[in-house]
Amino acid sequence: MRHGALVSLTVLAAGGAGCGGEERQDAAEPGRTYDVEVVEVSFPARQHLARPATLRIRVRNAGDEAIPDLAVTVDSFATQAEDPGLASGGRPVWIVDGPPAGGAGAYTNTSAFGRLGPAQARTIEWRVTPVRAGTHTIRWRVAAGLAGRAQARAPGGGRPEGAFTVRVAQRAGRVSVDGATGAVVREPGR
Repeated sequence: MRHGALVSLTVLAAGGAGCGGEERQDAAEPGRTYDVEVVEVSFPARQHLARPATLRIRVRNAGDEAIPDLAVTVDSFATQAEDPGLASGGRPVWIVDGPPAGGAGAYTNTSAFGRLGPAQARTIEWRVTPVRAGTHTIRWRVAAGLAGRAQARAPGGGRPEGAFTVRVAQRAGRVSVDGATGAVVREPGR
């Protein structure tokens, strides 16, 4: 799936001190709008248990000023499937094999990638492994800062966010080695 939507990110001005006289974490974020183009987003719509997949989001700063702290949130990797038989109430649908390169794990589901200069682009990838069969939804969004102070608006009213519906096959695909060539042969699961 490809998106070429031009969107604007608005960082709200921070309002004074927080509790106990401490300065808010987002106090240094400037109150302005940042233009961002979501160039590409992709994630396989059909996946198989125990077979790694990659979520890819490519973002470009389409404005004249640097985005202070590009942040991307993927809500669904932290979501657990309902399973009343488990004490925790569920288990993850995907295991995140590692955080995206170049990102700082600011929150459970959000990574910060720092400054993104004018006309610069960044590709962000999550390598994950599905561990729960079924149909699931992945939701993502892009912001210009952390702490929830950024709002996104496109000329048409859209936001730099989206979703994927993914079907994870009930059975893992078979993997074997071709005796004649030594190549790995993967057969899809069901």
